[in-house]
Order: sequence, then structure tokens, then C-alpha cells
Amino acid sequence: MLPRPSSLNYQFCPRPTSVPNNPRSSSTSLLLSFGSNFSVSAAALSSVEPNPTRDFNPTNPQNPPAHRPEANRKISRKFCSPVFPNLNGRSESNVIGSPVRFDAKERLKRYSVMLRECASKGDVKVGKAIHGNLIISGVELDSHLWVSLINLYAKCRSRLFARKVLGEMPKRDVVSWTALISGFVNEGCGSEGVSLYCEMRKENVRANEFALATALKACSICLNLEFGKQVHVEAIKAGLLLDLFVGSALVDLYARCGEMDLAERLFFDMPEKNGVSWNALLNGYAQLGNVKKAVKLFCRMKECETNFSKFTLSIVLKGCANTGSLREGKVLHALALRSGCEIDEFLGCSLVDMYSKCGMVYDALKVFKKIRNPDVVAWSAMITGLDQQGHYQEAAELFHLMRREGVRPNQFTLSSLVSTATNMGDLRYGQSIHGCICKYGFESDNLVSNPLIMMYMKSRCEEDGNKVFEAMTNQDLVSWNALLSGFCDSQTCSRGPRIFYQLLLEGFKPNMYTFISILRSCSSLLDPEFGKQVHAHIIKNSSDGDDFVGTALVDMYVKARCLEDAVVAFDRLVNRDIFSWTVIISGYAQTDQAEKAVKYFGQMQREGIKPNEYTLASCLSGCSHMATLENGRQLHAVAVKDGHFGDIFVGSALSHGTLSYLDIRNMGKGRRLLKPLG
Repeated sequence: MLPRPSSLNYQFCPRPTSVPNNPRSSSTSLLLSFGSNFSVSAAALSSVEPNPTRDFNPTNPQNPPAHRPEANRKISRKFCSPVFPNLNGRSESNVIGSPVRFDAKERLKRYSVMLRECASKGDVKVGKAIHGNLIISGVELDSHLWVSLINLYAKCRSRLFARKVLGEMPKRDVVSWTALISGFVNEGCGSEGVSLYCEMRKENVRANEFALATALKACSICLNLEFGKQVHVEAIKAGLLLDLFVGSALVDLYARCGEMDLAERLFFDMPEKNGVSWNALLNGYAQLGNVKKAVKLFCRMKECETNFSKFTLSIVLKGCANTGSLREGKVLHALALRSGCEIDEFLGCSLVDMYSKCGMVYDALKVFKKIRNPDVVAWSAMITGLDQQGHYQEAAELFHLMRREGVRPNQFTLSSLVSTATNMGDLRYGQSIHGCICKYGFESDNLVSNPLIMMYMKSRCEEDGNKVFEAMTNQDLVSWNALLSGFCDSQTCSRGPRIFYQLLLEGFKPNMYTFISILRSCSSLLDPEFGKQVHAHIIKNSSDGDDFVGTALVDMYVKARCLEDAVVAFDRLVNRDIFSWTVIISGYAQTDQAEKAVKYFGQMQREGIKPNEYTLASCLSGCSHMATLENGRQLHAVAVKDGHFGDIFVGSALSHGTLSYLDIRNMGKGRRLLKPLG
């Protein structure tokens, strides 16, 4: 349902840091506001003034303060007649080579052109030099030049300077505010962009279509749906709802926030659509995993003769990859080829990712080989695909080839290779990848360090894993979980509670993986009292409804011989799998309660869960202890029927049961049971 027009209430945005409200700025105050951070190199100044003052150095003690105003006047006089850089391919000198003098308006225009040039190149150093000459020359800035300065610093990622320039403006208009907000939004600072928009509206600056679109983009970044709806209302009031930029931004906002019904209504009501609006709706479908609608919309886009880009194709391919929709992915691949799209690094990565996640790793390799000059992203996508599909050796070989080609790996490449080493169980190879990580300077990156800790823990190198953890500068919950997972066996489990306690002191909230690891430590410790404390934390964090955590609780109570508590935890499980049934059955079997073990075994079968070899072995072991011949025979029949008779665990339990519960008359059957095991 579309929001109804009402009075705007900006209560959802955080209180922003106020921009100085200076009714009239001076050159001196603006210069001081930049302080020691403002630096102008001689090379930078020469781009504005070919003959800078050479006989004056403000830091030279030979130039006393009394002489500085004279030097400033000298700079000003020289800068009044600058020879500007050749921005338009035309000489700025006259026939005899003398500098051309411009009037004030022309000078300001030239300054704006140079500042825009610096902004487009991201050259903040030269931009500061131009800004410095503006301040020294005492030129009165017009609104266009103020906006050019804000735009320069915003696009060069100097947001603090951009805010200071806005604060010095004598009269801030919607263009200057939009330039500043755009700088924050383009850097992904959505919340700050929303705060600045609120500040602009408090100054009664009326938003235009560009300001509204920028504010909506900020809402999309920080997923602030409530404030986005208020901006939607403002767009309706201002009569800008049908604007292409505002409409596309609204579609993107609602699609990102999962409000696809609103996104669809706005999209189809737009009188004019462009690639941005189509991509916004397609991205919403892809994020929700609705590949059929995404492909259908893509086909409709083609019918409307709207030119689609490689970015459009990559959006839909991403949805196919996340849902395993191989058929739709192949259709898109065929459309790309028929449309004459070159399989470059960008589109090739999307296709490699799609085929890899759909289990077609060899098709992914075929696409990868067709990329002419694969970059690090393409190499990483292919290595990750091989690792995820179990082709560990091929992933390692591809990395070797990548290094031979001279491509420098990034953190994503190295993270996948650490996973490859862990899955292969090859500690030596993992240590060599660790060396590469240190060589390329990624040892403090969590994306790489967390898998490294896990690798060392699984290889029983707890101290090496602990060293990696201690060397990290910003451990997150994944880091703590990886560390905790290594201290679960009987030899190291005593360190588990200490790590869990430290994790809580650091202010982290445990998740499912944290509780599973600490419960495994409790199981090895055989400490039901500490286990009950952990159980209390699980209930407090509302994690008791998770079946994986519940199964770990059952296992902990069973091993601590607290079967009543184990049954309570078992009965709370929503989806009981074969592992949870095996845990409760083995618990009764190991405590000489074969009748209950057999009872749960029968209940498991009635619920349609097929026993595995461990379940049968546990139940047979319990029957052998109680010499229950009839139950043993029934379990024997189940083992033969399900094809587990040749399994070593089942066979061992049967042979032990034969000696225990078969009398002399059945000894011949005992010998027949032992023959397959010999």
C-alpha cells in the first residue's frame, strides 16, 4: 500500500552533527578551518600559476611576518592574470605569448572548470592547490564555485573538508546540499546522508528531484524504509513522483527492503523507464530468490526494446546462482551470446559463479577459459567454485597457474585456498598459503584469518590457531567461534569454558555455533553443572528453539548421564534427525536400559527415519548387555534389510551380542554371524 500524503516527521533519522551556520564567510576563516591538513605543493600550484613566487617562503625565518602581506599581494597580483592549463585544447595565450587577462566572471568559470577536472580525476592534491590560490587571491566566490569545491572534496573522499566548505557558504542552496549528500552516499554512508538531508530540510531548503533521489538512495543503503516512505510522501507533495530519477530511486528502495508489491506498483506506473529502474526491480527479485519472475521481467524488458547491459545480466545470473536455477541460467547465457555480449571479466565472473553454484564446475571452467584477460575477481570466482564443489586439487593447481600468470591474489582468493587446504586435510599446504597471506599483507584481515584459525583447529594445531587469533586486530564473533571449536576433545576441553567466559566479557552475543562448540566442551568435560549454566544462556538468547543447539544439549546431558534432562531437551526438538535419535538411543543403551533404547528405535522407525549403522550398533549393544534375544533378532533383520550387515560397527555389535545372548542351541547361528566378519 502506498503511503498517504501527510505532514513530514523526521524522527527516524539520528541527530546529525550541525553544519556551522556562518552568515558571511571570510577568506581567513576558511583558510584557518583547514589548518595543518591543507598542503599545496609547488607542482600543484604550477598547474594554476606557471610562475609561482620564488622569493617567498612562509616557513623561512628570513621572511618576517611583516613581509608576508606584501608577498600575498604579489601572489594575488600574479594570480589575477594566470595562464590556465589547456583544458579545452586551446591556447590561453595571445599571439605574442603574453598571458590573457580574464574578467572576474570568466575567472570564476575557469576555476570551476579546473575544480571539476580535479574531481573527475580524483586529484585532491591539485584541487587543494587551486582552493589555496582562491583563498590567497581573495576572490569572491559565487554559488557555482562553492558547489564545485564541495563536489571536489566529496568525490575525492574528503567528506570532512566538504562539510567545512558547506559551513562557510554564505547562502546554502539545494544544489550545494545535494552535492554534499551525494558525496556521503557514494561512499556508502547512508545514515549520514539521511542525517544531512534532515539538516537541509530544517533549514527550510526545498528539495528538488535530485535531492529527493539522493536521499532515497541513502535510505536504500541503510535500509531505512520508514524514512524512505516520508521522502516518498514529500515527492508526492512536490509533484515529482513521476520523475524518472525519483521513481527509479523509490523502486530501488522498496525492492531492497523486500517490499516487492510497492516496488512493482511504482515501476509499472512510471511513464518512462530506463535501465536503472529495470535493474532495481530485477535486483529485488534476485535478492528474494524469485528467479522465475526475474527471468520473466527480463524477457519483458527485451520486448520493450530496452537496451540491457552486462550489469542487468549479472543481476539475474546472481539470482540463478543463489537458487541453483541452472535452466534459467543457461537461457540467460544463450541470450548474452545471441545479443553479441562479449564474455569479459565482469560477465564471465557471473557465469562462472552461476555454473559453479549449480554444480556444473566443468561448464564454469569452459566459460573461464574464454575470458581473454581474467582479473583477480575471475580467478577467485573459479577457485572458489572448484573448492565448493569438492575439486580441491584442481583449485590448488589453478592458484599455481594464477601466480604464474602474474595475477596478485586478494583476500577472497586466499580465503578460498585456506578452505581448500582444510578440506584436503593438508596442513603443509595450508601453512604455505599462510605464508602467502603474510607475504601479501592480509594477515590482519578477518576474511582470511578466521578460516586460518579453523584450519589449525581442525588439524589439532591449537597453539598455531591461537597465535593467529592473538595477532588479529579486530576479532569478531566468527573468530571467537573458530577458536572455541578447537577445544572440544578430552585433552583440551578445559580451555573451552575460559574462552566462552572471555567472549561474554568482550560483549559478544553467542550464536548457534558458539553454543554448539561450548556444549561439545561440556560433553568432554562431563560437567553437567556448567552445562546447565550454558543451557540457561541458550534460553536467555532464545536459541533453545534451534534443532542443532537442541541436539548438542541432548548429547551433553546423555554423556553426563542426566537422561531425564536429555529426554526433556529431546522432546523439545521440532525436527529430529538421525543424529538426535542416535544420541538418545545410545544414551539408554550405554546405561543398560535396552527396553527404552528399543522403544525409541521403534518410535524413530514409525516417524519415517531410516536408521544408519551407528544407530543399529548402539541399539544392538544395549540388547547384548540385557541378553534380549528377541529384540536382537529383530535388529539383526533390520540390519540385513537395510544393507548394514557388512558394516564393521554393526558386525562388531552382532558378534558381541551373539556371545552374550545366544545359548548353546543357537551357537551354530553365532558361528554363521561371525563368518562374514572374518
